Amino acid sequence: MTERRPRKRKTFLAWGLLALSLLLCGLFLAAYFVVPAWVAQTYGPASARLGGVQRFEYAFQMFWYDSFLRRPANSMGSEIPFSVAEGEGVASVAARLQQAGLIWDATAFRAYLIYAGLDTGLQAGEFILNPALAPVQIAHELQDATPEQIKFGVLPGWRVEEIAASLPTSGLQITPQEFLMAARDPRPGFDFFPPGAPAEGFLMPGEYIVPREINSEQLVQMLMRNFALSMTQDLRAAFTRQGLDVYQAVTLASIVQREAIQVEEQPLIASALLNRLVAGMRLETDPTIQYALGYVAASNSWWKSPLNLNDLLIDSPFNTYLHTGLPPGPISNPSLSALQAVAYPAQTPYYFFRARCDDSGLHNFSETFEQHNQNACP
Repeated sequence: MTERRPRKRKTFLAWGLLALSLLLCGLFLAAYFVVPAWVAQTYGPASARLGGVQRFEYAFQMFWYDSFLRRPANSMGSEIPFSVAEGEGVASVAARLQQAGLIWDATAFRAYLIYAGLDTGLQAGEFILNPALAPVQIAHELQDATPEQIKFGVLPGWRVEEIAASLPTSGLQITPQEFLMAARDPRPGFDFFPPGAPAEGFLMPGEYIVPREINSEQLVQMLMRNFALSMTQDLRAAFTRQGLDVYQAVTLASIVQREAIQVEEQPLIASALLNRLVAGMRLETDPTIQYALGYVAASNSWWKSPLNLNDLLIDSPFNTYLHTGLPPGPISNPSLSALQAVAYPAQTPYYFFRARCDDSGLHNFSETFEQHNQNACP
């Protein structure tokens, strides 16, 4: 009797171990098939790039991190900017998202990206993300770097056609033709803007953040509204002291903008041009000729340079070599500094200016025509 008891214990232990093994095996097999099926139903199919073992591995991680992936990090949060650098790795992006409070857990987020095959689709660029979105939604947001708002720039001295020409590469859904049509008859409703005048000169240069879906009329109105904001009562009063209304001042500032390569010379050039107007002299400025000539295909430019003697004879009201006084309207869109130069010009005796011969972009100024000739380059 005493010799049989150990055998019973061993047999019982063996059956117990077998049952436990079968149970564990059953649980493993159930997990191997059930967990991936549940995850696929919840999060979609696994990436085709994953092998069998990897699919189970990442499906199990998804199952484990489920509460971190479908729940927003902050349901009351507001949008914040987030950037992804060119070539930045998934782990780095996930870690920074967690630091920014946009997701709960970087490891869970990375597991989802790899499971869904979104890890290779992360886009470099600028994003606006909201912690009120679930992490799985943020993962899909990062697949498209096309922002809802984009930067749009207008350079000082551009004429309206140059602004239009920049549109095809701007990201805006506006054609050059649509913009030009809107700029020809803007109707902004400003008291200083002549009825029926085109927008040339009143499209304020600068960098703007604009909705991608903005239309041509809205873009023109936005640029003109920004111009109107610069028209303070002090600035308008200063124009009046120079004997100019706003439209005349903008016209002169558009010439100053094109003549002055260096901003610090704008008040000097404005002074010389104002002196010529007061004296009843013709302005004789090359930018007005360039504006009258328009686009030059040979140089792919709206501003022909250099000009020749025949160019100075062009039959146009913008030809200030033939016509006294200001041209009928602005020839470009001047910056605020050019407008201020006309409002507050330097006090000088100059009537003439000529570009220096050292390619510095600066000018030599003179009071007499004889001095002006002496400043010519050899």
